[in-house]
Amino acid sequence: MAVTVYGPSYSTATARVIACLEVYGVEYRQVPVDLVAAEHKQQAVLYGNPFGQVPVFEDGDLKLFESRAITRYIAKKYKRADGPDLLREGNLEESTMVNIWMEVEAHQLDKAVQPIIFQLLVVPVLLGGAPDQKIVENSVKNVEKLLDVYEARLSESKYLAGDFFSLADLNHLPYLHYLINTPYASAITSRPQVKAWWEDLLSRPASQKVTANMKR
Repeated sequence: MAVTVYGPSYSTATARVIACLEVYGVEYRQVPVDLVAAEHKQQAVLYGNPFGQVPVFEDGDLKLFESRAITRYIAKKYKRADGPDLLREGNLEESTMVNIWMEVEAHQLDKAVQPIIFQLLVVPVLLGGAPDQKIVENSVKNVEKLLDVYEARLSESKYLAGDFFSLADLNHLPYLHYLINTPYASAITSRPQVKAWWEDLLSRPASQKVTANMKR
């Protein structure tokens, strides 16, 4: 039976979950949620997330929320000997590095990029307002400092956790997709190692499908 994901394709958190499902080839049903109409605050979705946010993930009677916890669940449940291994749990050092860079994405990258996306996309498109350029410019400076750290790390290994693709890389897809489609794409493209890593991430079939749907 297919799992169900509640959330719109343009939501970064929803896209993060869908990308992981696509990597593992999991059959799923997506139920769109109108965020502008605040459907995510209504009982139909709220029952699965006490904070009234998307996505909500259903697997039989199991209901999950928080996108990064959901991607871990997917990576654990659907790991096969001949398939993707995004958590590297068979090797303590590798799995620890995956966990470290997943934490960096969740607590550093997300915090740095989110204000840019909110001001440039959410405020004018969904809220009908004008972006606060000062917030954008300050946030871009923070992103550039952070990506200098990424540049150094990616000069040592092909991917963030090592010379293997992992959930630490995949979880970056939604926010970086939006960032590179802003006037501040050079934060990525001006750093050779970050640019190569991003192009590798984007070239994957799951990434192509998810990012195409995010544009709708």
